[in-house]
Amino acid sequence: MSEVINNREYRRETLKKLIRRLHEGEPVEKVKEDFGKLIDGITATEISQMEAELVAEGMPVEEVQRLCDVHAAVFKGSIDDIHKADEHIDQPGHPIDTFKSENRAIDDFITDVLRKAMEAWRNERSEENYQNLLKQVQELYSIDKHYSRKENLLFPYMEKYEITTPPKVMWGVDDEIRDGIKEIIDNLKNRKDEENILRKLEDVITRINDMIFKEENILFPMIADLFTEDEWMVIEKESGEIGYCFIERKETWKPERVDIEEKEKDKGERTAEGYIKFETGILELKELTHLLNVLPIDVTFIDKDDIVRYFSKPNDRIFARTKAVIGRAVQNCHPPASVHVVESILNDFKSGRKDSEEFWINMGPRLVYIRYFAVRDEAGNYLGTAEVTQDIKQIQNIRGEKRILE
Repeated sequence: MSEVINNREYRRETLKKLIRRLHEGEPVEKVKEDFGKLIDGITATEISQMEAELVAEGMPVEEVQRLCDVHAAVFKGSIDDIHKADEHIDQPGHPIDTFKSENRAIDDFITDVLRKAMEAWRNERSEENYQNLLKQVQELYSIDKHYSRKENLLFPYMEKYEITTPPKVMWGVDDEIRDGIKEIIDNLKNRKDEENILRKLEDVITRINDMIFKEENILFPMIADLFTEDEWMVIEKESGEIGYCFIERKETWKPERVDIEEKEKDKGERTAEGYIKFETGILELKELTHLLNVLPIDVTFIDKDDIVRYFSKPNDRIFARTKAVIGRAVQNCHPPASVHVVESILNDFKSGRKDSEEFWINMGPRLVYIRYFAVRDEAGNYLGTAEVTQDIKQIQNIRGEKRILE
């Protein structure tokens, strides 16, 4: 047993040294050559542990993220446990089966549709080819749903099992892919930097293909047997709230077992028999739930320890939320690049420097108004933060008056 442990530790140390050499600027081909000589096989878990140790030793998450594509190229074809059959996760409708189906569809779209549009425009810079290329790049951005499900459903459970570094690194790369697609769309719409559009598209396609490799050969094997069946069922149930890309999902995964959905429904009905007494009235839990959900705003509450405790579910949420976020530190619900903004707001609220903060951003036809409020008790003690998000475009357009009787 000690030989196995020592060998595993030796491989991890060797991997860390390889990453550091890449970090110091050594050519990838030289590192790949040494990798082949020194490493017989590596598991997805070892890669995860290696990344976590690098961060723990002081390497910034952003730096691991920058190296992610490079070391993926080194690791490709060297992971020995990535293709093992797993009947559990390969069942139709299982969340991992759905993610893999999307990856096949993404690859098909890039090969059969996007590349043809790129080639047509490369051969003839006509207006028709230009508009078709713009259309297909816009369609490519629907990959955001795939990444959003991964970030909002898989990552919270990984964090529960104390796997934190790979999600942060992967989320950062997801954002870079999103930003790359959005930049190309903007350039096409505004006729900017046309000479570099195809090159930038090739870069984005390479990153997407690398992300497919990382998901299927590192991420999915890592969590396949880690999550419980109950957790997979919650993930499957909530996936539809975010949506899917490039596939029409028809299968529903339902393993042979006690119907947890019915048990939770019964539990909810029993709870709803109670009342909640407020200073200004009394409401049934059912009444309160639907009252909050009918308001034309998204409400999220984070407690004094920065843990997400509640979110409302209006019919048309602006930002995706799933139940997996409940009980999660709010810092881990944001991309690494924006965590410092969240920290700054919360620190201002806790210290009493501020009671509110606000932002507004354009999202297609929407003007999204995002407000944060410090929640305090009668004595001024900080209880948490409320986030309120609303599309105010229609409000902006109001003119004159409209009387009730009208």
